[in-house]
Amino acid sequence: MTDPSNVRASTIKHWQTLSFRDADAMMTWLKAIGFSEHATYRDEADPSVVTHAEWLWPGGGGIMFGSVRPDGVLDGTGPSAAYLVTDDPDAVFNAAVAGGASVVREMVDQDYGGRGGSVLDPEGNHWSFGNYQPA
Repeated sequence: MTDPSNVRASTIKHWQTLSFRDADAMMTWLKAIGFSEHATYRDEADPSVVTHAEWLWPGGGGIMFGSVRPDGVLDGTGPSAAYLVTDDPDAVFNAAVAGGASVVREMVDQDYGGRGGSVLDPEGNHWSFGNYQPA
């Protein structure tokens, strides 16, 4: 994987946005698969509520998310889908499953090149991991 310290949030122009029922559990899962925390803001009155978070993918890109709440931008959670390019998709896939994801598609060598597989995270979002880099 690319070193997350090489990714600067100011250079990212696409941010996927999600809401989570259990943001703390999902942050643990996101960290396990390779995301790094850039910023996480919590509700001062209830620190268990994440009002806004920005996390970076080491190969580029990022996600913004928060806890499901009445005044949140998104109404409810998932399902959402994302494809993450990584040099070691098997390692990311295995970390995702070890962190509580369920397998949707086992890791396989793709006919179009690269290797990939996919899972559902603990909140039902679909994540695909592969080393195929779209041209």
